[in-house]
Amino acid sequence: MNAAHYWHCFVGIQTREWLRFWQQRTRFASALVRPLLWLVVFAAGFRAVLGISIIPPYETYITYETYIAPGLCGMIILFNSMQGALSMVYDRELGSMRVLLMSPLPRPFLLVTKLLAMGVVSIGQVYVFLLLALLVDVEPPLWGYLAVLPALILTSLMLGALGLLIATWIKQLENFAGVMNFVIFPMFFMSSALYPLWRMNEASPWLYWICQFNPFTHAVEAIRFSLYLEWNPMAYGITAGVTVVLALLATAGFRPQRTRILGSKPA
Repeated sequence: MNAAHYWHCFVGIQTREWLRFWQQRTRFASALVRPLLWLVVFAAGFRAVLGISIIPPYETYITYETYIAPGLCGMIILFNSMQGALSMVYDRELGSMRVLLMSPLPRPFLLVTKLLAMGVVSIGQVYVFLLLALLVDVEPPLWGYLAVLPALILTSLMLGALGLLIATWIKQLENFAGVMNFVIFPMFFMSSALYPLWRMNEASPWLYWICQFNPFTHAVEAIRFSLYLEWNPMAYGITAGVTVVLALLATAGFRPQRTRILGSKPA
């Protein structure tokens, strides 16, 4: 196998993911409704309660909408990654994923390419959300839209690998939704997506440390700092390290015969 074979495989998987996305355009709208409700409704109700002081990477006082926007970008990727992992499991049993895994190309390359394809779709939705956020005066620097791209890619790979790892050990597909909720909501709420960690430390030190050990916290901070043209090496380092570990575990444990659909017996 040479580089051309890898490239054709990469382009094919990317193209299929975009075609699927185009055929499921309602999914695009639903993925934006959730963060926009948080940005407009939730932020309006909690703006006075959760006033934000001057904290890095911000150089002045900011509105609550400005603070939660990076966390809502992470929310879009988080939900899309879990939904993508669910579709990957379904494809693995009934569709193209099973055929794809018969390719002579290495399985880790195929799975990582699939994760990256799902991540590219999520990143497109993030940028649309950021454009809509301009309507509520969330205005990062112009170059921040480009600087945040590596953080978005890294976050999408980390969360996609997490979803794949969870899906790998789920034997019945109908149980996947419940497990996703068990992962998504603690991961989102026990992070810096909605409130700065110093406020969490004031309220409950043990919750503060849970947030610190939550990899989603560091993914959100990588997005936040990059969006405002600041470098946060700890956030990037932790997110990259967790991504590598999850990707290795997910690709090593991916077995088509583990999942059962509609009561079917595993192969």
